[in-house]
Amino acid sequence: MNIDTKRLRIIPLTPHQLALWINDMPQLENELGCSYQAEPMDGIFKEIVSAQLAACEKDTENYIWHSFWFIIRNSDRAVVGSACFKNIPDTGGEVEIGYGLGKAFEQKGYMSEAVEAMCNWALGQKGVRHIIAETDLDGSASQKLLQKCGFTEYTRDKTIWWRL
Repeated sequence: MNIDTKRLRIIPLTPHQLALWINDMPQLENELGCSYQAEPMDGIFKEIVSAQLAACEKDTENYIWHSFWFIIRNSDRAVVGSACFKNIPDTGGEVEIGYGLGKAFEQKGYMSEAVEAMCNWALGQKGVRHIIAETDLDGSASQKLLQKCGFTEYTRDKTIWWRL
């Protein structure tokens, strides 16, 4: 299952592919026919991806809600970023989205295009009523992206929470 936009193909990674992303990037690039140029797989990001892999392996039936999705530019098959839903939709029909982009691809509209497409897909899934997202107080680029995609702020404290 893929989501296609004008410039992008967005693909959810299988648990096997998530493990390759963490441990064997060349093999994953070969398997997907792409070139990974997004955020580096290290530090806290590697910990987050590893936790999502554990969730995928624990809940194989719903792995797509735990996995990361690669955002691949059609023109050259470059992976420009990734995004994820952080868990299955809750009982109120909310699911949280997270995303990251390689520095070289910022300010080109790729993430807005991807987030909008992923939200449209998610809202078409059974039981999903809202997409939520969290930004840092000083995360103006992410805040603008969410506003462009139709999100509205609904609470603010140490971070800002948004809802679509």
